[in-house]
Amino acid sequence: MAVCPICNGVGLVRVMSASGLWVSRACECQEMEREEQRLAAAHIPERYRQYTLDGYETAFRGADPSLGRAHLTARKFVDAYPVDTAGKGLLFTGSIGVGKTHLAVGVLRRLIQERGARGLFCDYRELLKNIQNSYNPQVNTTELELLKPVFAAEVLVLDDLGAQKPNEWVWDTVALILNTRYNDRQTTIITTNYPDLPAASGALSDPERAAREPTLGDRIGDRMRSRLAEMCVRVEMTGEDFRQTVKKARFG
Repeated sequence: MAVCPICNGVGLVRVMSASGLWVSRACECQEMEREEQRLAAAHIPERYRQYTLDGYETAFRGADPSLGRAHLTARKFVDAYPVDTAGKGLLFTGSIGVGKTHLAVGVLRRLIQERGARGLFCDYRELLKNIQNSYNPQVNTTELELLKPVFAAEVLVLDDLGAQKPNEWVWDTVALILNTRYNDRQTTIITTNYPDLPAASGALSDPERAAREPTLGDRIGDRMRSRLAEMCVRVEMTGEDFRQTVKKARFG
C-alpha cells in the first residue's frame, strides 16, 4: 500500500491555526480511507462498481428524453440530500436495459462520497432467497441477522423489486422491509422492471389476465405499492435496451 506523500503515513499534518499556533489535524488521506471503507461496506456488486452519475450516457442516437430527465432528477436528489429529501427516496421504473440500476448506484456512490452516508446495495431476489435459506436448520444465519443491515442502512438500494414470483410470504417480507424503513424515515432507492400500476382487477377473465402485462401492484401487492408512493419519488424511464444497442457484447 502506497504511503501518503502528505503525512508520510502518520495520518496527521501540522497546520498553523488562525491564532498563529501550530496544531495537528487529520490528513486528507484519512477521509479518503474512510470513504473507501464506506463504499466497501455498501456491497455494490463488481459489475456495477464503476457506475457513476457522471458516467451515465443520455446523448446516444435514439435516446429517449425520459433518460435525460431521470439523470437530472438523480443529480438534484443528491444535491438536496438529506435536508430537502426528508427521508424520501427514488423509485426508478422502466423496461430492461434503460439504466435504472446505473442511476441508483450512481446516487448511492455520490451520497456515500459526498454526504458521508452509510449505504447498502441489495438485490431483491437474492435477499429473499437468502432469507428463505436461513430457515434451514443447518444454516447459522438467522432472518433477523440478514435483515438488520437492510433496516439500518441510511441509504438502501433495493434493486429489481418484484423480480421474485409473488406469494403471501414474499408480500409479507416486502411489507416488513418497506414499512420498517418508512417508519424510521430511512432513504430507499428502488429499481423495478414493472410499471407502477395497480394489480389486475378481479373482474378480468383468465385469458385477459394472462395477456395483460404484469404490474408492480401484481408483484408486491397494492398496499405496498401505495406505501411506495409515500416513500419515493417515481422516476419513469423508457427506451430500448441500452445493452442490446449501445453496449452489445463483442470480441476484439
